[in-house]
Amino acid sequence: MIKIKKATLVFLIILAVVCGAAGLYTLQTTGAAAKFGLGGGHVLNEEQYQKYRHLSKTYSKLDELRDDILHRYYVEVDEEALETGMLKGLYDGLGDPYSYYMTPSEYEQTMISLTGVYSGVGVTISAGDSGYVEVVTPTKGSPAEDAGIRKGDWILAVDGTEYSGADLDTCAAAIRGPEGTDVTLTVRRGDNLFDVTITRKKIVTQTVESRMLEDGIGYIAISGFEENTAGDFEAALAEIEAQGATSFVLDLRDNGGGLVDAAVAIADVLLDEGVVAYTEDHDGNKDYYRTSHGRTDLPYVVLVNEGSASSSEILSGGIKDNGGGPLVGVTTYGKGIIQSVEQLTDGSGIKMTILQYFSPNGSVIHKQGIEPDYVVELTEDCFDENGELINDLQLQKALELLK
Repeated sequence: MIKIKKATLVFLIILAVVCGAAGLYTLQTTGAAAKFGLGGGHVLNEEQYQKYRHLSKTYSKLDELRDDILHRYYVEVDEEALETGMLKGLYDGLGDPYSYYMTPSEYEQTMISLTGVYSGVGVTISAGDSGYVEVVTPTKGSPAEDAGIRKGDWILAVDGTEYSGADLDTCAAAIRGPEGTDVTLTVRRGDNLFDVTITRKKIVTQTVESRMLEDGIGYIAISGFEENTAGDFEAALAEIEAQGATSFVLDLRDNGGGLVDAAVAIADVLLDEGVVAYTEDHDGNKDYYRTSHGRTDLPYVVLVNEGSASSSEILSGGIKDNGGGPLVGVTTYGKGIIQSVEQLTDGSGIKMTILQYFSPNGSVIHKQGIEPDYVVELTEDCFDENGELINDLQLQKALELLK
């Protein structure tokens, strides 16, 4: 990567020699110019000169500091690790925990996580406002749940290596590993700090759960949006209809998000023709996610909470603004940004926030969240001593509305 930057700089300087223009500057054979073997007397216009100054200041300084480390650091330096650190640092400068550079192995682990099949402990994590890696929810029946990991726990370290919210995917990659091996998580829960060792196993994430409740009311919960989620949702909807459902509850609580396309595909089942959400990029260009004509005939209520984030907010926001069904619960998490994951030619990759999304009526979602139509909070009395929900006031409200 460093060599590519140098080659780009040389190209820009040579281009300036060929073009020429009004407002000219002479490039002297000093500093970066001398370092790259360029003679004096080359002519640059104003724009090219300012571009050169920026590149020279930035990359010459970086190259000088790298050379200084290699020649004066007290022990031998791993140059590959040094380069990786420089590349990661570039994205760290954004101050965005969702944008980062990935080594080839980190990229591979990230792509594995999007398929819903991996070996690990079964826990959904997020980069919370605390600056730490926060547990959104443990997967039901997973080793993490069996070990007592709870929603709201902070994971401070994995096998003794500390991680912050900015290291989210690196932390996730460290938690995953070969089936049958152990991983030790250092967890903070309130004022308590403790280690828990968990044996990894193959996790096949089931993102859709369904059942019948009472009086012809079905229940469908979606825990995340992965490759098979939309198809599984349609199958679940057909199943409860076959069992006599005349309405249903859609539970998006603690759904940390996932693939946008999966959320939009589900919206297409729940909404008539219209806009689910729209995005805006760096240049102000807007792109609209739309649903087609035709929707389920069953009325429904959507449950959301502070753990409903990202793609689940696209879905719930689209439902709210289009009048698809009432939202019950508390204000959602507020992650209204979309990342692009790209692989580079050497197998490494980048994940970068490239879009901000808005609800159909233009409401800002990022750091604001979506307020439900009916605010229903769960109090401490709703949970038992083990943190299990025993009095679901939000679900009760949904049933009340459907009846």
